[in-house]
Amino acid sequence: MSVWLNTPVLEHLNSMQKNTIGELLDIRFESFDDNSLTASMVVDQRTHQPYGLLHGGASVVLAETVGSTASYLCIDPKKFFCVGLEINANHLRGLRSGRVTAVAHPVHIGRTTHVWDIRLTSDEGKASCISRLTMAVVPLGEQPPTR
Repeated sequence: MSVWLNTPVLEHLNSMQKNTIGELLDIRFESFDDNSLTASMVVDQRTHQPYGLLHGGASVVLAETVGSTASYLCIDPKKFFCVGLEINANHLRGLRSGRVTAVAHPVHIGRTTHVWDIRLTSDEGKASCISRLTMAVVPLGEQPPTR
């Protein structure tokens, strides 16, 4: 059984990156199955910290991008929207080049919260980061006012 309320369409997910940090960091949605969503990000000067390694914050951007998009695919966007509530990350291995791939799996898909386990790996398949993302599912009528 699939976790998706809305079947992922990779072309659409990738087009949503236009004019966002996802476009800046070359985040690309690559695949999905019934229980996961996969995206990757470039590892180069755009995502490096001063020592030439993948910046931990860039890893968190990738993790939150794939996890929040996964949550969006689990809700009715005519009734709800999702916002990040909490994210943590354990950085396991430094990367200098290539692409880093993130796979989001659901831990909990509830009425008001979603929790995602997101694993980042190098091109060689070695773990570089483990992240957990909690998303709040909010009814559209409860949107905070814009300033």
